[in-house]
Amino acid sequence: MNKKISYKLDQLFVEDLDVSEITRSLRTPFYVYSRGIIKDNFDRFKRSLGGLDGIICYSVKANSNLSVLETIAKLGGGADVVSLGEFQRALRAGIDPKKIVFSGVGKQDFEIAETLKSSLLQFNIESVSELEMINKIARSLNKEAPIAIRVNPDIDAGTHESISTGKADNKFGIPIGNAKEIYQYASKLDKIRVVGIDVHIGSQISNLNAFRQTFEHLKKLIYDLNDINIVLENIDIGGGLGIKYTEDDIQPDLQEYGKLVKQILGNLNCRIIFEPGRYIVGNSGILVTKVLHKKKSQNKNFLITDAGMNDFSRTALYGAAHRLIPLSKEKSGETEVYDVVGPVCETTDTFLKNYPIEKAEAGDFFAFLDAGAYGAVLSSEYNTRPLIPEIMVYKKRYEIVRPRPTYDEIFDKEVMPNWE
Repeated sequence: MNKKISYKLDQLFVEDLDVSEITRSLRTPFYVYSRGIIKDNFDRFKRSLGGLDGIICYSVKANSNLSVLETIAKLGGGADVVSLGEFQRALRAGIDPKKIVFSGVGKQDFEIAETLKSSLLQFNIESVSELEMINKIARSLNKEAPIAIRVNPDIDAGTHESISTGKADNKFGIPIGNAKEIYQYASKLDKIRVVGIDVHIGSQISNLNAFRQTFEHLKKLIYDLNDINIVLENIDIGGGLGIKYTEDDIQPDLQEYGKLVKQILGNLNCRIIFEPGRYIVGNSGILVTKVLHKKKSQNKNFLITDAGMNDFSRTALYGAAHRLIPLSKEKSGETEVYDVVGPVCETTDTFLKNYPIEKAEAGDFFAFLDAGAYGAVLSSEYNTRPLIPEIMVYKKRYEIVRPRPTYDEIFDKEVMPNWE
């Protein structure tokens, strides 16, 4: 647990704020983020680069709240986006378009046209048809499109299959064996400016050896391209560094990661683009929830919370586990074993199984730790449950940075046709 999310006199604090103070004025569930932790993580990542010519393009999909993006912007960071919506969020938050890379396997024509007008850093292209579409749109706008080609190195990152992106049977990138030919083709297109190479092998990766293999493949390809007079400016190595969700998880050493990048890619006269997401925001957030009921079945004790899988879907999607702690510590130390579940009418609405928790009662407040990444961004209004608030904390202050919508606000987004 990060020192900025810790107990003081048996009460859970985020920075200098007692989280219970928020529960007295705002209905649970809600997310709480620490601006201080985001800043610390960004600065730590930057220091790990050890003087490399690099740029940190935060992966917006991890947490796209404008207050998070504004924090990144003020730290001098860029953005990795995968849609026009994320691009516009980044601009709204103050991120320089020249520090934005546009990734994603399915960019649409209107997204390409709009982002081209803003002079972004580069498009990470994933197919020949996408390359040709970008060239055609750039010609219609009389613009030159800076592109990097995303290669697929066929490397198993050893992560969950749903977030593995660098194997041959994944949908991402161009097979690395075909890349040289595609680079030659791209360099002949009239409105394409080849500026870089891109790779991203997955997310929540704990083994640095997967990165080592990937970087060695990139280095060899870059030398091959140099031999045919294709000289790159940027090497985008994506993100993917894992964090410690449970005691069993292994978090890779950030300093060793930085040394690895420098050792293999540091002498190629290219700028290195990093796309961390989870590492920057993952441990900055908690999901605060309240116990609605305790329920005993024939074989199980259930703790039913007001947070559901629509609010926090990582467990349902990936079988992920997040530590759960009380907002107020009990001095007795008594524990009971529960399945912690939500109120949604799905069996997959289960957060933890056979989990020992300090003795709980209806009305008690708890926090899921390390909920800053892929939490609110994946939430939905399933069961017509409103999106839950997001709160940013800095020192003793807090601000509701996304309020809970009213039911009228939800319904007003829809129309009942008057056809009779």
